[in-house]
Amino acid sequence: MLCMDLFLMYCMQKTVFAGQPTKPDYNHIPCAVFSIPPLSVVGLSEEQALEQANGDVLVFTSTFNPMKNTISGRQEKTVMKLVVDAETDKVLGASMFGPDAPEIMQGIAVALKCGATKQQFDSTVSTK
Repeated sequence: MLCMDLFLMYCMQKTVFAGQPTKPDYNHIPCAVFSIPPLSVVGLSEEQALEQANGDVLVFTSTFNPMKNTISGRQEKTVMKLVVDAETDKVLGASMFGPDAPEIMQGIAVALKCGATKQQFDSTVSTK
């Protein structure tokens, strides 16, 4: 997995060359399958979240046309799923199947690492 390899090289570089011991945190490294269209995931799957949850888990799905297709009228759909802790509203995981999913998931990984909530996603990401 390219993302994992790059991340581990970054941790090694900081530890060996910068003198800053850096232990990898594997919780928010996105993974991708470069199929056509690609699939990408980050964080917990629905099943993992249910196993680890202290309470309920909510799952939100959305099917939409990517913005780049709105003007052309091309009907190339994207599917996205968010796994959310029902009590805290914290997004625990995300998956996406569609064009540019691996690149988009990089930004979503940052949001998850920062503890983003579903409400924060709703207030900043348009899927219409």
